[in-house]
Amino acid sequence: MSPYKEFAEYNIELKEGVSDHFASIITDLGEDVTREGIQKTPERAAKAMMYLTQGYTMNAEEILKSAMFAEDYNEMVIVKNIELYSLCEHHMLPFFGKAHIAYIPDGHIVGLSKLPRVVDVFARRLQVQERLTHDILECINDTLKPQGVAVVIEASHMCMMMRGVQKQNSTTTTSGFRGQFEKIETRNEFLKLISSDLS
Repeated sequence: MSPYKEFAEYNIELKEGVSDHFASIITDLGEDVTREGIQKTPERAAKAMMYLTQGYTMNAEEILKSAMFAEDYNEMVIVKNIELYSLCEHHMLPFFGKAHIAYIPDGHIVGLSKLPRVVDVFARRLQVQERLTHDILECINDTLKPQGVAVVIEASHMCMMMRGVQKQNSTTTTSGFRGQFEKIETRNEFLKLISSDLS
């Protein structure tokens, strides 16, 4: 069973309440919720919103702890180009892009798939890119306790592209560094590696 269906179908009361709110909003905007093409839109929108904000029900720390392994490795580990999709908390419009994460182990490594899952936990909430970067960084730093952590996020924001200034080609970059990555030489190595094509 897909996470999308599972989360919506096992939270019937929440889904129905959110669906009712969407029906009211659609009506207030001047659309007919009884029209054939719109009849199921409130429920579809409710299920979509529940999926896009399910990070509130997830624990990123527990995800990391579930796959931590003692290992005598102390070189940089990078997972780059992690796709992310989130909702801006100001207009509830999407922002999307890529996250690049690195850490230097200090006695423990973590399963590589867990880093993208941590990104998803925090991205699937109402967010701002700055806090998203901070949340991912601090979770990895506090849980894994490595020698250093680095996070860079590059994203495009629909609230800038569809409304307001309407700048379709703009991107926003945020970053955070802890431990060894606060040293300029280590930080530069990381930035060089995420910018290069090693294929």
